Amino acid sequence: MKRILFLLLTISQISLFAQTTISGKVTDSKNIPIEGANVYLDGTYDGSSTNEKGEFSFLTSEKGNQTIVISYISFETFIKTANVTSLKNLKVKLREDVNSLDAVVINAGTFEAGEKAKVTVLKPLDIVTTASALGDVMGALQTLPGTSTVDEDGRLFVRGGEAEETQIFIDGMRVFTPYAPAARNIPTRGRFSPFLFKGISFSTGGYSAEYGQALSSVLQLNTIDEPIEEKTDLSFMTLGLGVGNTQIWGSNSFSINASYINLAPYQEAFPDRNTWNKPVQSLSGEMVYRHKFKNESLLKLYGAFNYTTFDLIQEDINFENGFEFGLKNRNLYFNASYKNKFENNWRLETGLSFTNDYSDVNIFDDTVLDNENSMHVKVKLRKRFSNRFKLSFGSEYFITNFNEDYISNTNNLYEFDFDNNIFASFVETDIFFSKSLAAKVGLRLENSELLNEFTVSPRISVAHKISNNSQFSLAYGQFYQNPKNDYLKFNQNFKAENTSHLIANYQATKQGQIFRIEAYLKDYNNLVKFDGNTATFSSNYNNNGNGYAKGFDVFWRQNRKIKNTDYWVSYSYLDTERDYRNYPAAATPSFASKHNLSLVAKHWVESWKSQLGFTYNFASGRNYTNPNEIGFLNNKTKNYNSLSVNWAYLIDQQKILYFSVNNVLGTQNVFGYNYKNTPEPNGNFNRQAIIPNTDRFFFVGFFWTISNNKNTNQLDNL
Repeated sequence: MKRILFLLLTISQISLFAQTTISGKVTDSKNIPIEGANVYLDGTYDGSSTNEKGEFSFLTSEKGNQTIVISYISFETFIKTANVTSLKNLKVKLREDVNSLDAVVINAGTFEAGEKAKVTVLKPLDIVTTASALGDVMGALQTLPGTSTVDEDGRLFVRGGEAEETQIFIDGMRVFTPYAPAARNIPTRGRFSPFLFKGISFSTGGYSAEYGQALSSVLQLNTIDEPIEEKTDLSFMTLGLGVGNTQIWGSNSFSINASYINLAPYQEAFPDRNTWNKPVQSLSGEMVYRHKFKNESLLKLYGAFNYTTFDLIQEDINFENGFEFGLKNRNLYFNASYKNKFENNWRLETGLSFTNDYSDVNIFDDTVLDNENSMHVKVKLRKRFSNRFKLSFGSEYFITNFNEDYISNTNNLYEFDFDNNIFASFVETDIFFSKSLAAKVGLRLENSELLNEFTVSPRISVAHKISNNSQFSLAYGQFYQNPKNDYLKFNQNFKAENTSHLIANYQATKQGQIFRIEAYLKDYNNLVKFDGNTATFSSNYNNNGNGYAKGFDVFWRQNRKIKNTDYWVSYSYLDTERDYRNYPAAATPSFASKHNLSLVAKHWVESWKSQLGFTYNFASGRNYTNPNEIGFLNNKTKNYNSLSVNWAYLIDQQKILYFSVNNVLGTQNVFGYNYKNTPEPNGNFNRQAIIPNTDRFFFVGFFWTISNNKNTNQLDNL
């Protein structure tokens, strides 16, 4: 027995001598011990956890080079390979994981909406459940700060910029003609249905170097990657009808929808100051095909078609028999995008878009035929070198061919055309210094063949998280844009218009609520000026215009803090002046309001199975020129007020009845005045107010989703 005990003791001592002790201490960047960190040798069962002092110690019988791994939630994993004999008394500082949910977000100037957004201020569902939006993406975005109410136009006017200064992209590819055509002082709508989009990024300034040819703003719409179910959507509305269908097979899916709109019943029931020879009619359709490859790469093909026609005589103080205007417009848009992931974390994103827009316009006995063909091709590569450094770069080419034939009532033909081709390259880095400090630095280079001009646009954004729930951001950028088609068709001897953005942003978020305030300063240069009342082929043009825009925006949203209630408030203050177009001096443009306020609320009433909502919009008066007084843009209209309400009644999980009334109080808003070209005998010029077509707009719709999934909630689809 003594011999056996002696033998076991000897073997045990030999085993202990054969093992190596691995030890150390784990702290964070502030030398605070981390308790509970997991420590082990990769590929073995040898390991331990840190104690309350951050210390660890364990034995291993492994020899030679080994890899020690130290991990803890919300920190980056520490990995070191060395000989086991050197893995003693280690001093390890773990760095915060910059990809955690509470990490800083670079957000100056940008509103995010979608499933991947860390902080969402506007959800895709808000587009179709916001009173006053009427299912229009642009209408919903006009309840956000930074936008101005220009109700007689309908397009996005952002921070003192014209509507043409906002560019729209689908899956990263340019949409050249995003709005349906309309007559003077009749609001337009966006061409695209919100049902095919999963997310939105709306930048009111300081946007990424990836995007160019926009002086004020960029709107990025992202289509759905993978639909979750097959379904058919039917809609029956007071103004038309629509149908949609989604099919899924294997790694493929296909979605299509079509709609027909005819405003004749509405124009008959609610006559306005116009005489409609032909009512507004619109036929449109969209489709998306998706294929997901085995390596998780994704191909998407998107197409949209729209045909619009109308003919009317608008009451006009300068035309005894009215202003005759008729239009036929055909628009075709195609978009293809492809994403692929390669080895070593490289990702490829590429695509192209093509637009053909044809308009046949009749003004009295004159005819204007416009035909525009545009294409956008882009290739982008990006790589995550580490959690703290990301790089993206790429190139793109914009091609625009524009032709206009003007045929006078005497059959004289005038032809105008141009090719506006632009090559651009961009590079951008995301640098995360810590979980609370990050920067985005970019550079964009553009060469315009038409203008024979090369431009350089630096961009930089910095964000600093100052508490668990709040952060501060700064952004600066230089932005260029070629003059719009209305000028280029008559003259091409221009420079690119440009502006600089300086933005400061504060944002605080908690569960179910967000508050943000943002101040900005924009400086415009090389704006186009011309002589005469309007821009024509005989006008003299130059780039001597300039201007500025400054102000601040405030946004507050709270969801479910009040039971079953979601609401948001946005306010914008704008101080802007421009000396451009045919302005004799710098002045605040007629589309800009100093104060803009929106209040949106939605409340679910369980006993009624209904969602009730309202939107209130306010805008201070806008400038106009009164020729009976001295000065330019010397008067202001009265303030704009509009209250809109909606009611969505859930018949069952797949059927819903929807009512909406815009401007329910029938407020008589005035957007400006047309003055008589010639004075009266007393020397004064008579005027006519520019007002909406009708005081109110009513909409009723029935929406039905036919799906194998009986749990489908139609309220989420509306």
